[in-house]
Amino acid sequence: MKAILTLTLAAVLTAATALPAWAQNAAQIARVRGGASCPGCNLFQGDFSGLEARGLNLSGARLRQADLSLAVMNRTRFSNTDMRDVEAYGGVFSSANFAGANMTNASFVGAYLDGAAFPGATLTGANFSGASLQRATGLTQGRLNQACGDEATRLPRGLSIPHC
Repeated sequence: MKAILTLTLAAVLTAATALPAWAQNAAQIARVRGGASCPGCNLFQGDFSGLEARGLNLSGARLRQADLSLAVMNRTRFSNTDMRDVEAYGGVFSSANFAGANMTNASFVGAYLDGAAFPGATLTGANFSGASLQRATGLTQGRLNQACGDEATRLPRGLSIPHC
C-alpha cells in the first residue's frame, strides 16, 4: 500500500511540474482589452489585435507571443516587458516606452514607432520591415545590427538596419 501511495504521489508531482508555470491569465488579458493598465501582468499569447488604448502601463508584463497587430497603443509603457515573439504588424506605438523590453524575434512589420524610446531594449531577431522609427530614441547601431528591416524602414538619421 505504501508503494502505491508513493508512486501515486510521484505521478501527481510529475504531472504538476509538467504544466506551464506561466500560462496566460484570461482575467488580466480581458482587463487590458478593456483599456486598463496592468503592470507586471501575465498577458502571454493575449489577443490585443485592433485594440485602441493609449497611455497604458504594461511595464514588466509578460506579453510573449501576444498579438498586437493593428493596435493603437500610443504612449504605452512597455518598459522591462517580455515581448519575445510578439506580432505587432501595422500597430501604432507613437511615443511608447520600450526601455529594457525584450523584443527578441518580435515582428513590427509596418508599425509606426515614431517617438518611441528603446534604451536598453533587446532587438535580437526583431523585424522592423516597413516600420517608421524616424523619431525613435535610444536606438544604437549595435542593437539595430541584431534586428532587420528593409528599404521601407525609416530610422533616425545616421542609423541603418540589416535587410531581412
